Amino acid sequence: MPKLDLSQIPFKGGSTYPGKLADAMAGRTSQRLGDAGGLSQYGVNLVCLAPGAMSSLRHYHMEQDEFVMVTEGTCTLIDDHGEHPMQVGDCATFPAGEANGHHLVNKTEAPAVFLVVGTRTETETGYYSDLDMKVSMDAAGYTFTRKDGSPLTVDQIGE
Repeated sequence: MPKLDLSQIPFKGGSTYPGKLADAMAGRTSQRLGDAGGLSQYGVNLVCLAPGAMSSLRHYHMEQDEFVMVTEGTCTLIDDHGEHPMQVGDCATFPAGEANGHHLVNKTEAPAVFLVVGTRTETETGYYSDLDMKVSMDAAGYTFTRKDGSPLTVDQIGE
């Protein structure tokens, strides 16, 4: 099994979120470890959150399992059950189809890092708990709509 050289794996920032929703991802970067190692059945990413940054908008997946483990610093897991501090070694799981909107937020003054492992499926649907938004993913990419499938509004995305 080849050892990955983390210093050679680029950090990726930005977001696939449309319009002004992408601004919420400032301060979040990730390294695509699974891609760098040639994995195809599941994704493995190392995510770094600057102070005040969040991992994503609060969401849940219909087809993909997700696992997270904090590796550096402290994060706050925010889900439908409230806020949960997570320190190095703490883990959380989000089974596919479980409607528990979640994300991690760095509420500290130091960087926080976590490992995220998730299923790769040909298609995926995700829902955003705090917004009237869903995402559909297929070979063509990501499509963001309102939960009923209608287009997002200018008020939602600022475009």
